Amino acid sequence: MSPLCGCCGEYIHKLNQQVSVMRKEIKNLRQMLDSAVRAHRKHMTSIQSAVSKMALREPDHKKDQPQPPPSPAPSQAALEQGNIQTVPIGHISSCFSMKNGTPRQPTICGPSRAELRIQQSVFNNPEHALMGLEHYSHVWIIFLFHKNGHLSYKAKVKPPRLDGQRVGVYATRSPHRPNALGLTLAKLDKIIGDTLHLSDIDMISGTPVLDIKPYIPEYDSPNARMGMDSEPCDLNTDQPQATTLSLNDSTGILNIHKTSETDDQSGDVGSLLSRDIFEAGVPVTDSPIVSAQSSHFTNLHNVLEEVKACVTQGDLCQLSCEREDQLSDSPKTKPPESTVDHPCYGEEAYSTIAGWIREPPVGGLEVRFTVHAKRELAEFLPTHLSGPSESDRPRFKFLRSPEEAAAAIRGVLSADPRSVYRRTRCRDRLFFFTLDTADITCWFGRGFAEVLQVRPVEQHTASM
Repeated sequence: MSPLCGCCGEYIHKLNQQVSVMRKEIKNLRQMLDSAVRAHRKHMTSIQSAVSKMALREPDHKKDQPQPPPSPAPSQAALEQGNIQTVPIGHISSCFSMKNGTPRQPTICGPSRAELRIQQSVFNNPEHALMGLEHYSHVWIIFLFHKNGHLSYKAKVKPPRLDGQRVGVYATRSPHRPNALGLTLAKLDKIIGDTLHLSDIDMISGTPVLDIKPYIPEYDSPNARMGMDSEPCDLNTDQPQATTLSLNDSTGILNIHKTSETDDQSGDVGSLLSRDIFEAGVPVTDSPIVSAQSSHFTNLHNVLEEVKACVTQGDLCQLSCEREDQLSDSPKTKPPESTVDHPCYGEEAYSTIAGWIREPPVGGLEVRFTVHAKRELAEFLPTHLSGPSESDRPRFKFLRSPEEAAAAIRGVLSADPRSVYRRTRCRDRLFFFTLDTADITCWFGRGFAEVLQVRPVEQHTASM
């Protein structure tokens, strides 16, 4: 029985290996099938568009015949269905020419710079489309991840900062997405003609740009909504309203009432404010406006005038919009669920993010430079400096100085640009990336990254 059992065990082991190989093959076939289906859909869309254009070109002898009622244009029908063909408005020319070492987020490398020139195929006068954009300091850039290498994507991904943990693709900024669209916030340095000069970017040179939108904090940032002044919160009346402040001499409680000019009775907002203040137990004596000498309620009228000067219309709206259940002894850390999705001016704005964004499992790295690397980096010249005696020295195209280049290198390496596989399984500690016109060679140790060599791109290419 023992030899038979040994043979059976070996046979079962081989079967398990074959099953594992077959599963991997099936997985690869599924990915290939998904890619083929998406490519087929794109081809069918282009064929339908071509057929529609040919159908619009009718022979001359059919022009005199009665025509059926006009149907919606193909472009309009495709737009209503969400099937459109995007056309880049321009391509990025940046200091990052390779995926390796390109920042994953725009704020990682502040000195990074780029240029975006609007194509004349989109607008006959591209500078007209940029008119007025110079008034904004930042712009949203919508682009295409053209260096993904494939069109496949997964529902769960492994962000590098999570060190191998899986999370939904829509909870990350992974480039491998269903439509491979990217969004970044770039600083707008200047506009010259049809070209935008940008900084704080995270895009590779040659990236197709689909659209540009100005960044408006009052609309794009929840925190900025708190500072916007709003009209009176009573939306049921258009009559001008007045605020009445009174101080109770015996209790030291500030009463706030809101009345209309045509009505002497206190409105709902005034009643709510008074009730909220009484239930919250906010005496005027606890306010920093009232000094310690006001404990005996002296100079009450002077105190009242100071309070009137400090209470603004925005404060009144914020008080009136708060609910009774929000007033408690403990500090307010999270709003009710009903107010998260419906922010309004005058209310406190809330924004939450995943905890691993601020405290990722993978921490930042210390960046060091060898003496040799510092000397090589100091040989580079900025673009605006030129001279006959310095023609043989390497020159930056985007970066303004060796110090700015060193800051950019620190920004890239401190965020650990390696993938999870390279960080955990690869024995080779060397890392190469290109920044502007310099090839950077470094290596990673435990908690640090050290720059070993900074060579011009031309010398590296010539040696290859």
